[in-house]
Amino acid sequence: MTSKKWLCMFFCTLLALFLLLPIFNLVTDPFGVFGDRFFNWYSYDQTNNPRTAKIAYLDKYHENYDSYIIGCSSTSSFPVETLNKYYNANFYNLIMYGADMLDVEQMTEYIIENYTVKNLVLNVYIDNGAVYDEESNPYTHSMLPKLDGSSPIEFYSRFLFATPEYGIAKIKNKLNDTWLPQSFDVFNEETGAYDKKKRDAEPIVDMDEYLEAYPVFSNYPTGKRTLPETERCMESVSRIVSMCDSAGVNLTVVTAPVYADYLSCFSADDIRDFYSSLAKVVDFWDFSYSSVSFEPRYFYDSTHFRNCVGDMALAYIFDDGDVYIPSDFGYHVNSDNADEYFASYYLDKSAASPSDNECRVPVLMYHHISETAMGDAIVSPGSFEKQIKALADAGYETVSLDELYAFVRNGSSLPEKPVVITFDDGYMSNYDYAYPILKKYGMCGTIFAVGSSFAKDTYKDTGEKMYPHFGYEEAREMIESGVMDIESHTFDMHQSEIFEGENARQTVARLPGESEEDYISALRSDLALSDELICEISGKKVFALAYPQGYYDELSSTVISEHGIKLTFSTDHGVNTVLKGLPQSLFSMKRIWINDDTSSEELLEMIK
Repeated sequence: MTSKKWLCMFFCTLLALFLLLPIFNLVTDPFGVFGDRFFNWYSYDQTNNPRTAKIAYLDKYHENYDSYIIGCSSTSSFPVETLNKYYNANFYNLIMYGADMLDVEQMTEYIIENYTVKNLVLNVYIDNGAVYDEESNPYTHSMLPKLDGSSPIEFYSRFLFATPEYGIAKIKNKLNDTWLPQSFDVFNEETGAYDKKKRDAEPIVDMDEYLEAYPVFSNYPTGKRTLPETERCMESVSRIVSMCDSAGVNLTVVTAPVYADYLSCFSADDIRDFYSSLAKVVDFWDFSYSSVSFEPRYFYDSTHFRNCVGDMALAYIFDDGDVYIPSDFGYHVNSDNADEYFASYYLDKSAASPSDNECRVPVLMYHHISETAMGDAIVSPGSFEKQIKALADAGYETVSLDELYAFVRNGSSLPEKPVVITFDDGYMSNYDYAYPILKKYGMCGTIFAVGSSFAKDTYKDTGEKMYPHFGYEEAREMIESGVMDIESHTFDMHQSEIFEGENARQTVARLPGESEEDYISALRSDLALSDELICEISGKKVFALAYPQGYYDELSSTVISEHGIKLTFSTDHGVNTVLKGLPQSLFSMKRIWINDDTSSEELLEMIK
């Protein structure tokens, strides 16, 4: 080959590579700047850059929405479902991590000019006074040219000729995608919010264990922060207010809750100036600083709070008395009352936290009660009555799962010495012995029944004898008496390996070799069958579930939570701490296993 031909081939190869790079970036489109026409994986694009990818998504699907909530990362914790309920609207969450108020202003202008916008909820966060007009990364924090007026040629060239590692990562991650959110797809593209189904289902127990799981709250970073951009931030807010007024958009302004240790990084004067300046521009609902700010379990990192706190804030705005709201949480601020309100703004409000906002609740776990058969899961009627009498004599009062849920959801009161009594599997002995003894002592309990063995004394279709299980007549009598409630131990995920072999579903665990899709389908089908049975018995869907053998993992607990189950129970030993307003404190609750050898003294000692 001549040198001339070699050079020609060399330059042709370079040209081909030069042309292939933009084609590759156009097809993979990892930031959603070209509309992601080939992958349609907007949750991934939004994770890389929500500013570009959310507009790409909305340009295609904006007709599904008529209202928006907008702001920095904490905006995601105002749940779209709750907004839809209170506003009777279809909201989309335009949270942009690290968003300054100029980002918010430009995004607001675009959606008002191009989409239908009936309601706009604007979240103003303390950090909006710290930075303004900042693009910390040209790929992850840039705005589309049609929003910020930048050069389209420069913008699109940047992404067309970006290093291919971004597109390669998207392909690799697509192959490893799962139903649960991962670090590369943290957004729910249909709502625009962070996909928090794992966060919303994770169990939260006592403070010590929580600090182990979230060590940032044990040794919170210190340092001084300032708010040099307060004035420019408020100028943008003022322009947003004018846009909404001109377009007839119903504007609600909120200031999101801030963790107390984070606020302490700012001077009290800067904080007062920031929020007082906002009051001069627009009326707003302030949730930035209250007893909530001092409770780490309401937060999951330094500046992000849980969705339940967003629910509290919206319930306060709409005066929803069915939702627990701390007494010092929320205030409607305007130019007339701002000076008086913020004069004492930085006082220590930790003492304002209600003393009864949490409660330690022991949960006892029983199974079969028998005069003759013995075993770790069997208690004699005599022992059972002695244990119940000991509880009553010691001043303990049983609470139902409805009462436990009402404490967390509505802030209802619980007795001074509460205890929950549960029974697994649904044996007839619960009706024959436990029911009348509890009734005698004015107590109540919950039975977690296995659906496939309900009203049977043989194992499924085998004809093999098993301990008899109560049926409809007994269940309805117990429920109507108010002594017993019937909930789920799954419909058929507590199978016997003896009768069904090594592939028996003994727990809610995924079977070896089972695909994620098939497993989720199987678990959802089981929950639906359990719903059908419980509805037939009590007229309501499954409200609570005890995990067979106590097993659960992230996937199973998340599917079960999404199904609408409000309380779940493990077999982990311990006493629970439930917290008002925190639904996760009712998940994977610990239980104390009681057997025939448990003396009254041992029982009382364990539940302390």
